[in-house]
Amino acid sequence: MTGPLISARDLIAALKVRDIVLLDATAKLPGEQADPEKTFVATRLPGARRFDIEAFSDPENPLPHMVPSAARFARLAGQLGLTRDSEIIFYDQGNIASSCRAWWLVRLFGHERVHVLDGGLPAWLAAEGQIETGVPAPPAEAQYETRLNVRFLRGLGDMLALCATPDGTVILDARSRARFDGTAPEPRPGLSSGHMPGAASLPFGELLTEERFFLSADALRQRFAEAGANETTPIVATCGSGMTASAIAFATEIAGLGSAALYDGSWAEWAATPGAPIEKTTPA
Repeated sequence: MTGPLISARDLIAALKVRDIVLLDATAKLPGEQADPEKTFVATRLPGARRFDIEAFSDPENPLPHMVPSAARFARLAGQLGLTRDSEIIFYDQGNIASSCRAWWLVRLFGHERVHVLDGGLPAWLAAEGQIETGVPAPPAEAQYETRLNVRFLRGLGDMLALCATPDGTVILDARSRARFDGTAPEPRPGLSSGHMPGAASLPFGELLTEERFFLSADALRQRFAEAGANETTPIVATCGSGMTASAIAFATEIAGLGSAALYDGSWAEWAATPGAPIEKTTPA
């Protein structure tokens, strides 16, 4: 398998000949009402296990779903029966960003054999893939060894330094253009909308077709070029809480632009930090 993305039809074929771990990584985005746990029990890919992004987060950090410690990640991954040799395919129930966040997170901790199902559960159902229902039996536990790839991660200090002294890195913001411009409110109370100095707007939905499949590599390269990014520019993705930014990081791989870093705290941290500069777009 080449590239980080797999179609439903290719996955159906691959499951017949390879040992693949399927993980439902669905997490709610702001405004979503469906219950991912109930949907997982009612309709899931055969043999799928539940990868709870909130569990795979730092429980002591007040910011949403921040990266956990290596020890916590290893313990939870082992409870899912994962080892470093597991071939993992993430999917979600339709918002696309959650499976990309899970993909980014396991790569951060050094996992290499990991892919995302293009179009998620809706694409699987459209391809007439088999489904399971009911509460699944727990998997046999395993030992998981992490190897942190810090190049995939940026923190508040990194971003403050980057905004103060630009070095050619392109900051791509996956939130809506209205939130980026500062003309629409943030979904988290008490936070100003707007954007970091020098950032460019690239709403994650613009990386997808109307049917919520990823655009072709050529189309993605065009979208990145329009935002000022190419294969020679370092890229940092950001969003509201580090979730939809993962779709940008994923799309850079599809487009052949290499690996983007992700600002984990994203706007939830930036806008709550005293003194962090916030710009708003002035209407023309």
